[in-house]
Amino acid sequence: MPVLNIHERTIPAPESTVAALLDGLSGPDDRLWPGIAWPPLRLDGPLAVGATGGHGPVRYRVVGYQPGRWVRFRFSAPRGFDGFHEFTVQPSAGGSVLRHTIAMRLRGPGRLSWPLAFRWLHDALLEEALDRAVRACGATVTAPARRSPYVRLLRRLVHR
Repeated sequence: MPVLNIHERTIPAPESTVAALLDGLSGPDDRLWPGIAWPPLRLDGPLAVGATGGHGPVRYRVVGYQPGRWVRFRFSAPRGFDGFHEFTVQPSAGGSVLRHTIAMRLRGPGRLSWPLAFRWLHDALLEEALDRAVRACGATVTAPARRSPYVRLLRRLVHR
């Protein structure tokens, strides 16, 4: 079963400002990833091709990195996630676009775990990350992300 999941936000800030958020992923001053409210994104070294890590039960390896522009992570867990997720930064009229994409094929247990749990948690986490990005660039989030009752239930079940 194929999955293409995209979240993006136009941020009213120069590309260089948004690029700094991308380049700070998993670093000591990570202003993009919502690591206080969600499992932190941790890598075994600096953000670079070959670094491994993940967040919570999601594990991956950095397989592509162009500083300030693009980083791609190939999944190694959970079982059944065959693909990647990536962040890109692109110039846009009035600012920059920060985009997160998952492209994967679900196999075995992933056919159940993605639609029942991971998708909902992922979507909530990414919307909160994009809100953080907007705020980190000095702009105001007009409609902040809100966790659905189902996401709140899933988080309670996971954090027992």
